[in-house]
Parts: sequence; structure tokens; C-alpha cells
Amino acid sequence: MVKNFETVNVKLPHHEYKILIGSGLLDNIPSIVLPMLGRKKVFIITDKTVADLYLSRLSKKFAAVSVGFEHLILPTGEKSKSWDTLSKTVEWLIKKQIERDDIVIALGGGVIGDLVGFAASIVLRGVSLIQVPTTLLSQVDSSVGGKTGINSVQGKNLIGAFYQPILVIADTDLLRTLPRRDFLSGYSEVVKYGLLGDHEFFLWLDSYNDLMLNNGSDYINYAVKKACLTKVNIVIADEKENGKRALLNLGHTFGHVLERSTNYSDKLLHGEGVSIGCILAFKFSEELGFCNHEHVQRVERHFKQVGLKTNLNEIDGSLPNAEQFVNLMMNDKKVKNGFLNLILVTEIGKAFYFENAPLNKLKMFLQKEMA
Repeated sequence: MVKNFETVNVKLPHHEYKILIGSGLLDNIPSIVLPMLGRKKVFIITDKTVADLYLSRLSKKFAAVSVGFEHLILPTGEKSKSWDTLSKTVEWLIKKQIERDDIVIALGGGVIGDLVGFAASIVLRGVSLIQVPTTLLSQVDSSVGGKTGINSVQGKNLIGAFYQPILVIADTDLLRTLPRRDFLSGYSEVVKYGLLGDHEFFLWLDSYNDLMLNNGSDYINYAVKKACLTKVNIVIADEKENGKRALLNLGHTFGHVLERSTNYSDKLLHGEGVSIGCILAFKFSEELGFCNHEHVQRVERHFKQVGLKTNLNEIDGSLPNAEQFVNLMMNDKKVKNGFLNLILVTEIGKAFYFENAPLNKLKMFLQKEMA
């Protein structure tokens, strides 16, 4: 059993679970999960990329403790967050005769976590879910907090449910296999936590990002734990996103439009959309007189320094014009009574919920950014 791991406790009014963070956890999943099983059988759902890396290794570990092992391998990529793949996943679980007391394990990045979490929430009206995130993005964001879902043709993450796991296991050793671009995509979400509510954490990242981005285990473990703690505290205060939790969407209202406009392809990874989206949120905050230019510059400089996209012109292919862009933003989950609400900032570490954003000013701002 791994001894050197960190634990973050998630204590909601109706449910409690732990997030385990550390090196070498993957091989210990069977011994961690065994006491939680009703019968000695697990259902693991993953994608092809992760399966090629870890599935055989994990199956042998489960076999060693005499636990049955059913697995489903799905196509890699954002396009798997669809009705078709959801239906395939649910029907597979039913065909394999899953029972209410069984556990589904989501082994993969954010796509797998979101999709499998949603499937677990609806099959047999809900079965237990364990998240095993394999990317930095999923370890600090999508596996934590209970948001699950798929994409609609109208936009990203518009179909889904709040469904909490019974455990999250974040093995930071798995991040060593990530391509640099994917690691940076996750790093963008890490920075977001500093930008929305923790200036000191942003300063730490500004000082130590090089060590973290070059596989410094202690630095990665600290950053993952810090990000998870920040998100957990917000989720505990507002599980169903009725208020404070919306702050976690800093940069996402802009970023989701960019992802949709690039057809959820490799032209723009989620974290790249977030980095550009955060810059746009800071710049629009400056435009409205909320934020000083110095803060905008510092955030932009940080993202550029690590190699993340910061500008609309860095995206390959055509983007919607300013008016189309704003219309697409109106599909965002924060729209209420026909008004667009945004997460804006007054400075690094201080985000706020801005109601009824002025659409004409937003269009003019976007026209400038697209020039």
C-alpha cells in the first residue's frame, strides 16, 4: 500500500468522499477499492489511449486479489462526449449485468470522467462511481465536484447531471506519459484557481512553474492538492452552481465558444481555450474599468512564458465574427432570463459574478480582439 499520498476530504451535506493524490497509486487501486466492493467485480471504462498504457497492468492487479474485471474501451477524444457514446456505454453496463451495489471506475481524462460519470448517474438510477483521472486537467478539475455530462450540438456540457463519486484517485505518476501540450492544457486550469481566488498561489506558480512543468513530483503534487482544495471549498459552499461555484467558470464562457468553433478538435485543446478565455475575461474587465492593465499584462505574460495560447489569432482556421461569437455565448449555462452573465475580475485572485453583461460593448471588444 502506498503510504506517501495526500488526502483531500470532500464533505457535502448528503455525501462524503476522499480525493487521494500522490505517486504510485494506480497499482494500489485494487487494494484501495476491495473493501468498498459488494461483490468482487468492477466495471472499468476507459479510452483507447489510456487502455494501451494502463489497462493490462491494472487488470493483472485486480486478478491478483481475485476481483472480476469487465472493461469497455471507447474512442479517444472530445467527440466521445455524445448521445451515441453515452448510449453505447449504458447499454454495455446493462448487458454486462451491472448491479446497484457495483462500482464503475472511470479511468481516463476529462472526457471519460464526464461521460462515464453521467452514465453511472443514470444506469439503474445510479451506481457507485470512482474517478481515476489520468491527465492534469482531469485531476485538478473535471474529476472533482460531481459535474458529469456530454456535449450538445448547441454547445459544450449542456446535457448532464451533478453526480458525486465515492472516491477520486489521482496518481500523479500518470502525468509523465502526457504530451507536453496536454500537460499545459491542464496547467491552464491550475492557473485559473490562482486567478479566481488565490493571488499567493498564482505567485507560487509564477515562481515554480518551470519545476512543475518539468516533472518535479513534489511541485506537481502540491499544485494538484492546492487546486483540488480550492475547488472543493467552492463546491462545498455551492454544490449545484447556484452562486459561488460559477466562479470556476472564469475564462470558460469565451473558451467554450472557441472549442465549439474549432469543432472540439486538436486545433484547440480545452485548456488552451481556457487560457485565451481567461485573457479575454481580464481584458474585458479592464475595458469595463474593473481591472488594471498591470494585472492583464502579468497574466498574459505568465501564459506566454509557459507556452500557452493567449490570443484569438493563434487559433488555426476561421472563427465566428463578433456578433456570432456573442450569440454563441448566449448558450452558456450562466445565461438567466435572457441576460448573459460573466465571470470577470478586479485583480489577480479576485473574480466576481457580473450580471447582465453589456452585449454591445462585448461585441465591440471582440471586434478589437479579432482585428
